[in-house]
Amino acid sequence: MSGPTMAGREWLLLIILSILWGGSFFFAEIALRDLGPLTIVCGRVSLAAIALLAFVYLSGNRMPGDIKSWWQFFIMGCLNNMIPFSLIVWGQSHIDSGPASILNATTPLFTVALAHMLTADEKLSINKAVGIICGIIGVVVLIGPDALDSLDDRAWGKIAILGAAISYSLAGIFGRRLSHHPTSVAATGMLVGSSVMMVPVALVLESPMGADPDLATWASILALALLSTSVAYLIYFHILAKAGATNLQLVTFLVPVSAVMLGIVILGERLSNHTLMGMVLIFAGLACIDGRLLRKFRPRSTS
Repeated sequence: MSGPTMAGREWLLLIILSILWGGSFFFAEIALRDLGPLTIVCGRVSLAAIALLAFVYLSGNRMPGDIKSWWQFFIMGCLNNMIPFSLIVWGQSHIDSGPASILNATTPLFTVALAHMLTADEKLSINKAVGIICGIIGVVVLIGPDALDSLDDRAWGKIAILGAAISYSLAGIFGRRLSHHPTSVAATGMLVGSSVMMVPVALVLESPMGADPDLATWASILALALLSTSVAYLIYFHILAKAGATNLQLVTFLVPVSAVMLGIVILGERLSNHTLMGMVLIFAGLACIDGRLLRKFRPRSTS
């Protein structure tokens, strides 16, 4: 049995999601100038939870009251928010956002392997394996091969990003259990759960009450919360319900592309030849995993 496929609308939403999440590396880099990693994550999930709670009730929905739903929300909040957000921002305090994004792009590798073992409808196929390899090569070319050469004191930062990728993979698989909830309710429950866990952790380990962030830091936290989290997770859960865990994790291939494009528009960076080549390889990998390219060139049956 083959897994769920991507419709045109889901592809468009995937690109939008990649832009929102690609910007999160940039916003986190700014916020790290004044705040600790756990404080940044706490502000991100807490403000996003408040915004989505307001959205849920203004849209006429209600949060569930049963223990099972909230238990699932807390697990999802841990796997998809608390653990990966903290690891990524902490990792960015030791390595640049470029290497962080390339390491985060390993998420589909873990997702394919874990989905093959843990689900019945997302088994590994040849085209998915070839597409993953092609996509990963594209990411390496885009960021630059030297990004993974160094094994100096930044190694722990790289390991942290890989840990985040594994956590995202598990979240993508587990999150399908929340598909019976409205999109906004599932996203809000997950963020409320992660906020409840993050507040005491940040207060105890970083004592953020004495921090004095500037306007740019506040703007970055708000952007992380409202754009890269609130809006992004509404899109995330929609794609998860419609296209499945493995297809959803393809967004991590596009995040480095989004980061590069943001650099061109905002920072005036130039698009190098190896970056363009990486983008081509990444989209070729996406097309291969989706299966449409293979079906186009496959001989039609005459039966």
